[in-house]
Amino acid sequence: MNFDFSEDQKLLQKTVQDYLAQNAPLSVCRAILEGKEKYSEELWKGAAEMGWLGAAVPEEYGGAGFGYLELVLIAQEIGRSLAPIPFSSSVYLSTEALLAAGSAELKKRHLPGLVAGDRVGCYAVAENPGLISENSIQVRFENGALTGTKLPVQDGDVAGVAVVLARASSGMCLVVADLEHASVTRDSLESLDPARSQGRIRFEATPAEILGEEGQGWALHQDLLNRAAVMMAFEQLGVADRALEMTREYTMGRYAFGRPIASFQALKHSMADTWAEIELARSNAYYGAWALNAGAPELAEAACTARVAASTASNRAAADMIQLHGGVGFTWEYDCHLFYRRAKLLSLALGGSSEWREKLVQQLEA
Repeated sequence: MNFDFSEDQKLLQKTVQDYLAQNAPLSVCRAILEGKEKYSEELWKGAAEMGWLGAAVPEEYGGAGFGYLELVLIAQEIGRSLAPIPFSSSVYLSTEALLAAGSAELKKRHLPGLVAGDRVGCYAVAENPGLISENSIQVRFENGALTGTKLPVQDGDVAGVAVVLARASSGMCLVVADLEHASVTRDSLESLDPARSQGRIRFEATPAEILGEEGQGWALHQDLLNRAAVMMAFEQLGVADRALEMTREYTMGRYAFGRPIASFQALKHSMADTWAEIELARSNAYYGAWALNAGAPELAEAACTARVAASTASNRAAADMIQLHGGVGFTWEYDCHLFYRRAKLLSLALGGSSEWREKLVQQLEA
C-alpha cells in the first residue's frame, strides 16, 4: 500500500513551487497588503495559464482533467508562497459547487471562464460575523431572484460570479448569480489579512439559477465544506511548513553568547513541538486527500480531522515564528506577521476549529 504521492504528482508540485518562487516572492503578498489592489492580477493570470484553476475540472469545460491529488499539492504551494490570489474562493468552493450540483448548461456557461481566470468566483454563505447555522440564513430566493445581504464574503468584492446559500419556500438552496448585474451592490470590508479581500454583497431581486434541487441546499453546503476543508488543509500545511523553515533558518543564523540561538533548549523544544504538530496535520491531510479523491464515505470524518489538525499546526507555526524571531518578529518590516495573518484567516475561513471539532464528534457518534 502506497501512502505517498506519485513521482508525476511530485514533479507537478515542484513545478508549481518553482513558478511561485520566481513569480510570487513574499514581496508580492506585502505589496497587495500595503497597496490598493485586492489581489495580484498578474499572478492570477499566470495561475490560469499554468492550468491550476482547472486542475480538477474535466477537459470538456476547459480544465486540465487531473484530479484532487494534483489540486491539493497545488494548494500546498499556494500556502507556502502566501500567494495573494482568490484561489480558495474560486477553486475550492464556487468551481466545486458547479461541478457537484450544476446542470450541464450552467457548467458550460460558467466553468470555462473560471478555469481561464477571466472571472473570479466566490461562495456567499455568512450574513453576519458570527456562527453560521441553517436558521441564520435569511437571504431569500423567490421567483428566480435573490434578495438580501451577505457578509463577510471572501473575495466577494472582486468576484464576477457567486454561489449563494439562500432560503426558498421549500427550504434551503444553492444558487449561482452574476455579480456584475445592475441589481448587485458591493463594497470592501477590512480584515486581518488585507492580502485576501473580504466584501459585502447586496442583492436586490438579482436573477439567479438553482444548483441541484430546492430543499437540498444545506446538505450540498455541508458536502462542499468537507471538500474545501481538505483542500484548505493543504494550503494551511504549506503556510506552516514555510513558517517553520524560515524560523529555523533565522534561529540558526542568529547568535547569542557565542552560539546559534537554535541550540538553546527552549527554542529546540518549541520548534520540535511545532514540527510534530505539522507532521500530525500532514498525516490527516493525506487521509483527507485520499477520501476526497476516492469519493470515500469517510470523507466527512477525514475532513474534520484534517481541518482541525491543519488549523492547529498553522496557527502554532505562525505564532512561534513571531515569538522565536524575538523583538524583530513583531515589526512590520519582517514577514512574520504575513504568515500570522494568513494562518488566522485560513483557520476561520470555513468555520473555526471548535465548529469542526463538534462536527467530528457528531460523525463519530453517527
